[in-house]
Amino acid sequence: MPGEVHVNHIGHAVADLDRAARFWTGVFGFEEVRRLEAPDEGTAQLLGVAPPVGLHAVYLRRDDFVLELLHFVDAGLEERPARVFNESGLTHISLLVDDLDRVLARVRDFGGSVLEETRLADHAVVVLDPDGQRIELLTAWTKP
Repeated sequence: MPGEVHVNHIGHAVADLDRAARFWTGVFGFEEVRRLEAPDEGTAQLLGVAPPVGLHAVYLRRDDFVLELLHFVDAGLEERPARVFNESGLTHISLLVDDLDRVLARVRDFGGSVLEETRLADHAVVVLDPDGQRIELLTAWTKP
């Protein structure tokens, strides 16, 4: 067993930093806790992105979870096909909500989309943020 380990944050690359921050704060009640403009020196090496990078980041907190929104002003975003659940790697973020219909309305109001075909009555549905990140919304689930 390793020594003491704590989860720091999850990173999410976005096309429009302010739009993404508005979505996550407006829909899910995250709180913006920090903005950062990282110097290219060191950032390029750490992230494996060729300079110039132009990394701007926003850190959002909800309870003990921190989401880092990353915007690469100079390096841009690599276009990829839409992620699917059976692709290796991180597939989605799962959030517990108390009123699914109210949250779905807010998802649409803030530029996200609802994958209606995934809806399981009033218990679960998958939505996409404006950058296509899959978010599983659950209403009745015991945290593992």
